[in-house]
Amino acid sequence: MELRQLRHFLAVAEDQHFTRAAERLMVSQSGLSASIRALERELQTPLFVRTTRRVTLTEAGRALLVEAERVLDRVRAAHEAVAAVQGVLRGTLALGTEQCIAGVPVAGLLAAFRRRHPDVEIRLRQAGSGALAEEVAAGRLDLAFVVRTDTDTEHLRAVALTSEPMTVLCHADHPLAAAGAAVTPGDIGGEVFVDFHPDWGPRRTTDAAFAAAGVRRTVALEVNDVHSLLDLLGENLGIAVVPHHFRHKRPSLTALPLKGTGEAAYETVAVLPPPEATSPAARALMALLETGGA
Repeated sequence: MELRQLRHFLAVAEDQHFTRAAERLMVSQSGLSASIRALERELQTPLFVRTTRRVTLTEAGRALLVEAERVLDRVRAAHEAVAAVQGVLRGTLALGTEQCIAGVPVAGLLAAFRRRHPDVEIRLRQAGSGALAEEVAAGRLDLAFVVRTDTDTEHLRAVALTSEPMTVLCHADHPLAAAGAAVTPGDIGGEVFVDFHPDWGPRRTTDAAFAAAGVRRTVALEVNDVHSLLDLLGENLGIAVVPHHFRHKRPSLTALPLKGTGEAAYETVAVLPPPEATSPAARALMALLETGGA
């Protein structure tokens, strides 16, 4: 079994199409097909179910996919480690982040990283905190900026970055705005809520705070981006509990302190593999962040 064959297999598995995979790999389709057939002969089992429109993984193919990704990740890490010893950072930085994460100027940080390490290819994925933590644990991301959940495990560690309280945002014409006072979960449990998908850090933080207070709430309007949430609030369609820094994004909205939530806070962390498995690129990015290099 050759690394070339594993790369060919992974490309076909990702694209679910031999022609597209061959184009991406810049090899002939016949050569790619021959490579996959040779791999199947060696393993003595089909890896793909082939149709005229697409290909899908067999059970054996799904099993190989996990191991192929792991092997190729370790090969990439080995190349990067040797390059780092030689004083040149190369390879790929695969980074994940939530939208509008607190305490991390992601765009500026990546721009500074690129200036210092132009030979490193940067890949960015935006998703919810839970999904991103799983991607880091699985080795598909080098690190991610997320909201703290259940993080420190044998496959994952968390580096604290910043913490802030949660705030209630509402339209200036909403009755809560007229009162202008701090509120508790019990005060607003019956309101119409605008919130993010359950995997998002702010949603997880709010859900935990209300659960700890013994207050049930219903999220009637669920969104997957910050601007949609602010637009809905701007039309007075509901209220939202969000990280404190969100109040600066739409000054026309009213921000009210949220009390009675105990120790609940929105805490931003960087999640990474254990130190021995952390890539040189991830270490360089964290060093840049810690020194304020962005």
